[in-house]
Amino acid sequence: MEELKKLVKNHALGNPVRLGVMVFLIPRRKALFKDLLKVLEVTPGNLDFHLKILEKEGYVKIYKVFADRPRTIVEATDEGVAKTKEFLRTLMVLVSK
Repeated sequence: MEELKKLVKNHALGNPVRLGVMVFLIPRRKALFKDLLKVLEVTPGNLDFHLKILEKEGYVKIYKVFADRPRTIVEATDEGVAKTKEFLRTLMVLVSK
């Protein structure tokens, strides 16, 4: 039951959009904002809301790059990757019982 309590208390990953962002980022480490929009099929405002929560919790860094036009990059932090993997491991343990 301690595992379940820990899982439920994880505010950052307790939402499907935020978990989806992290699952998408883990193998890539970074992605364009527009690519996350396509994959997750959410509105820009909705994605922005969830990314700000992930950024506040230290899971991602968000920054702009200027190439032919400004682009927003979302990058998973080492801490964010570790916490997400731990969250998923705990989830697997709970559903495997």
